[in-house]
Amino acid sequence: MPFKPIASDRLAKPAGPFSPAVRDGDRVYTSGQIAQDPATGKLIEGGVAAQTEQIFQNLATLLSAAGKSFADVAKVNVYLTDIERYAEMNEVYARHFPAPHPARTTVGVAALPLGASVEIEMIAS
Repeated sequence: MPFKPIASDRLAKPAGPFSPAVRDGDRVYTSGQIAQDPATGKLIEGGVAAQTEQIFQNLATLLSAAGKSFADVAKVNVYLTDIERYAEMNEVYARHFPAPHPARTTVGVAALPLGASVEIEMIAS
């Protein structure tokens, strides 16, 4: 069965040729989300904690459009341009995922789109 693209008019348009998320059967894969303001498409101001919170708001909107929630998330990938900011990201992350926590990978990267400090992608089933 082919996958189905998922989007929301309550999110900024993707900054490239990709779907914000796709459904493959019961599984939903989100593209990496950065802290874009849904109204302007611009990166929000603020540090890692503020950007992480905006990303979670955007991901909640996207998952909802797919009929999912954070309770359905099995895997998360987090990308940070400064791994020294791990604790700031993790504090916000922990508020959105009570136990049992999804599996997660966090990596440091050289750069992210629009100059973002954090990017997060998820797989929900």
